[in-house]
Amino acid sequence: MSATELDVESLAGIAERLRSAGCVFAEEEAELLLAAVSGPAEIAAAVERRAAGYPLEHILGWAEFCGLRIELDPGVFVPRRRTGLVVSEAAALLSADPKRKRRESPEPAVVVDLCCGSGAVGAAIAFRIPGLELHAADIDQAAVACARRNIGRVGGEVHQGDLFDALPRAIKGRIRVLAVNAPYVPTDAIDSMPHEAREHEPLWSLDGGADGLEFHRRVAAEANEWLRPGGYIIIETSERQAAGTASTLEGEGFAVRTVRSEELDGTVVVGQAGP
Repeated sequence: MSATELDVESLAGIAERLRSAGCVFAEEEAELLLAAVSGPAEIAAAVERRAAGYPLEHILGWAEFCGLRIELDPGVFVPRRRTGLVVSEAAALLSADPKRKRRESPEPAVVVDLCCGSGAVGAAIAFRIPGLELHAADIDQAAVACARRNIGRVGGEVHQGDLFDALPRAIKGRIRVLAVNAPYVPTDAIDSMPHEAREHEPLWSLDGGADGLEFHRRVAAEANEWLRPGGYIIIETSERQAAGTASTLEGEGFAVRTVRSEELDGTVVVGQAGP
C-alpha cells in the first residue's frame, strides 16, 4: 500500500468516526487533525477527544479567524466567525477617519479589544489597519497569556483585570474604537448551548447574567469616560438582544445603529460618543 493510499484510508476512517460522533464538517476536521498530529497513537487520541466533544481549535492549538491563525490554549474562548463583524466595522470606522485620510493626526489611533479572550479581535483589526496603538484586556489569566502571543505579533499590549480597571490611565479619553465581545448569553440559556461550548469554555466567557446584558450595561456606563470625543464603541450581541444593547447605549448618550450580517450570522451595535 502506498503512502497516498494509506493517507486516504486514514482520512476516510477518521472522517467516518467524526461523522458518527455528530461532527458536521467531518472530512475537513479529519484533514486538519491529520496535519496537526503525528503518530498513530497521538492521532487516535486526538480523534477520540474530538469525538467526545472537545473543541477542534483546542486540539489543534489554533483557530482560523478573519484570515489569521490565532493561537489558542485549552480553556480559552474560541473566536467565532460571527465576531468578524466587529472587526470589519472597526476597520471601516478607522479607515473613514478624516484625520487618518489626510494624515493630519500625529498620534496613532487608540483601539481597545475589551474582554479580549485570545486577542483575536484586536489582532485582526491591527492586521487590517496597521499603525494603531492597540490595547487588549481580559480578567482571565489563561486568556491574557494567550492574547499576549497573538496581540504581541501586531505590536499591541495586553492587560489583566476587570473591564476598564485593566487599562492604563494614559489612554483614558483617547480611545478611537472600543471593540467589545463581552459575555451575552442569558444565564438560563447556557444549558442549551452546544456541549463543546458549555463544557470546555469558561463559564465567565459565556454568561451575561439574567438577560444577557449585564456586561453591556457595565461597559456602557464607563465607556464615555474612555472614548475620545466622537469615538466609537462596537458591541457584539445577538439578533434577539440587539434592541436591549442599543437601548443601553442610548441611555448613556450614544448615537446608535445596529448592524446585521446574514453571511456571518453576526450582530453588532455601534455607538458613537458625542463631540
